[in-house]
Amino acid sequence: MSDAALALTRPLAPADADAHAELARRVAWLKEYGSHPMSFSTMQPDMAYFELPGAGYIAYAQYWGMQFALADPVCAPEQRAMLIDRFLERFPHAVFVQVSKVVVDHLHGRHGYYGTQFGSESKIELADWSLRGARKQIVRTAVNGARSQGIEIREGGFDHEVKRISEAWIRTRRCKNNEIRFLIRPMIIDYREGTRYFYAYDAEGEAVGFIFFDPIYRDGRLAGYVPNISRSSANFRQGLWYALMAHALAVFREEGVPYVDLGLVPLQVDAEIEPQESRVLRATMSLIRERMDFLYNFKGLEFAKSRFQGRIEKTYCCHRNAMPALAMTAMFRLTRII
Repeated sequence: MSDAALALTRPLAPADADAHAELARRVAWLKEYGSHPMSFSTMQPDMAYFELPGAGYIAYAQYWGMQFALADPVCAPEQRAMLIDRFLERFPHAVFVQVSKVVVDHLHGRHGYYGTQFGSESKIELADWSLRGARKQIVRTAVNGARSQGIEIREGGFDHEVKRISEAWIRTRRCKNNEIRFLIRPMIIDYREGTRYFYAYDAEGEAVGFIFFDPIYRDGRLAGYVPNISRSSANFRQGLWYALMAHALAVFREEGVPYVDLGLVPLQVDAEIEPQESRVLRATMSLIRERMDFLYNFKGLEFAKSRFQGRIEKTYCCHRNAMPALAMTAMFRLTRII
């Protein structure tokens, strides 16, 4: 009998049993209420959890003594306000990152929080999806270019060899030292149920790029996917992401998947400032987007995702002070952008 098989026959220690029970409980909530595009990313390593029995959880990270809640609470809509209120009883100065307007309205109306636009998400309804349209020309060109180079795209299981492509890809990025975390879940995680993997192979059969999709749930059923991890070989950077995305969208559409959310485009915000927003933080983020593109390719990501012509939805950061300079610095450090 193998060591792994033998280990499965042994009774779990109390600590292991507790950990398994906690994971099973969160997974059940995730599959029932994980409708936010970042809900699956709440399962990434190094997260802490505030849970209410029978209700759900808020996932958060701690950095520099501050708490950063990630995405909307994973719970039934009617329990969302109570869960937020109880969380703030314990962490009254927590920052909420990448949350929807319904969370903003509660935090602003009941707790006096600012709710400032943090970026945008783009949702593609797959029933209406096609490659037609002038703005999708770049996607069609990428698909044809990949085909002419002998690139084959197909779905597969998780392949640990992707680390080679990832490390080479990261060296070409503006954030060269570390993989971004928190706002993007790590490439390799323990919990992977429901994830999908699409790979691009060159004419010699070597993997040269990939996209990992995480599931989005609603009412206990699969509602869509979000592409959370994508990489490509330095030799095939231009256009390969478009070709991989187009292939995956076609597969999901054929399966009857309702939609794909392309995920966060940081600092892509609507020109109109909403009443609950911090004008000083909006001005600061605008400066970062326009003058500090060396930190992160904000405009390039916005351009790439805009080619798919999804429906734009706002996402927000909720904070106590009009100018949370220390918290924003801590968050950028937490994510490893700086």
